Amino acid sequence: MRHRNKNKILDREKGPRELMLRNLASSIILYEKVKTTKAKAKAVRPLVERMITSAKAGDLSARRGLIKVLLQKNSVKKTMDVLAKRYQERPGGYTRIVKTGVRKGDGAEMVQIELV
Repeated sequence: MRHRNKNKILDREKGPRELMLRNLASSIILYEKVKTTKAKAKAVRPLVERMITSAKAGDLSARRGLIKVLLQKNSVKKTMDVLAKRYQERPGGYTRIVKTGVRKGDGAEMVQIELV
């Protein structure tokens, strides 16, 4: 039974789903905007928000937490050096989801998730 379990399954097993979301979070941090499906964007948004919020602390513990989650070293470096300084005064809400239409092949709703 899935009572009160709010995480999205996205038609994948646990391991591949978590790696996909971690990869997507790294891409969002590196490129600052990514085109993806609405369901994936809504699932990855809290992960990206948490990463930026923890990076704002700026200490070694925050860096080690980012290394655990983000797969690319470049994304950890950019989060700590660039994004933490950019959003230091902002209390939250670092991402924006913009609808871009539907995908031609299967009609999936496509969005662009970007850093504000």
